[in-house]
Amino acid sequence: MTSAIRTGRDYSIAPRRHLGVSLVEIMVSMVIGLFLVLGASTLYVNTRKNADVDDAAARLQEVARYAMSVIETDARMANYWGLVKDGASITNKPAQSGTNVASLLPTPATKCGANHAVDVEQSVTGTNNSYPFGTGTCAAAPGAASTTADTLTVRHVSTVTSAAAANKLQICSTRVSGTIVRNTACAAPAQLRDLVVNSYYVDSQSDGNTSIPSLRRKSLGADSGTEPGFNDVEIIPGVEDMQIQFGWEPGTTGSAVRYVNPDAVLPAGGQFVSIRVWLLVRAETADRTFVDSKAYAYADRASFTPNDNFRRVLVSRTFFVRNAAGT
Repeated sequence: MTSAIRTGRDYSIAPRRHLGVSLVEIMVSMVIGLFLVLGASTLYVNTRKNADVDDAAARLQEVARYAMSVIETDARMANYWGLVKDGASITNKPAQSGTNVASLLPTPATKCGANHAVDVEQSVTGTNNSYPFGTGTCAAAPGAASTTADTLTVRHVSTVTSAAAANKLQICSTRVSGTIVRNTACAAPAQLRDLVVNSYYVDSQSDGNTSIPSLRRKSLGADSGTEPGFNDVEIIPGVEDMQIQFGWEPGTTGSAVRYVNPDAVLPAGGQFVSIRVWLLVRAETADRTFVDSKAYAYADRASFTPNDNFRRVLVSRTFFVRNAAGT
């Protein structure tokens, strides 16, 4: 008692002990933290995966829209011949199996068929699950043509007039008639327009990658800049299949009564007034977390199940040929 008073200290209350965190508390905190990190990581991974899927789907849709827009813009112009009403009024137009117009068609202009460039009475043609242009000078490029895809050929003239040229096939047209010419000017009021012939097909390769299919076309143009001929150009990579059906009507109403494959045999007197196109677009790279087990069935193609790691989108569109009955 005397000692406590003398020093001024109060020992009646024990000093408070300062304790640290126990091992159990540390482990509990670590487990909670791990769950929080795991949850955040899972959320990030799933969000990133969904974003990648959405981005891949958007790219596929973009490819499909562009390819379809190119075909549609061209096909809507089919059977447009400037001032003259239709291909039946144009001279120098032997059929594909007819005699070659030697004065007009040098070798480059005949490599896709004897008169493929001047068969103007057939403004829209196609083949069913085959490539009709052979394996020679008009072979698919850079790879092999698809044997399950259709082809589509569209013929018309350009929307603007042109000057006479030796490296082009052109049509000189009036209100009454027209003629296919080369390096020949037109006297007014006739109009001179470039002849346009485009044949669309699917190739097993693209220009930049041998493992990616592509939509391509053989286009009538200038061969080496000196004479008319067909050139092969890539429309866009990623198109794996193209299927075509034509809307046929038996009279002159302009309304399709049924859709048929390009090789269908139809009664005389009718005409094609619309085109239905299917494009199957495939991603450029495989997704190992995905398997495409969907059964695709469209046009005359039976159920097709890829069972691979590529994402795909199938698009279809039907559009009318504005000049089906003549301009």
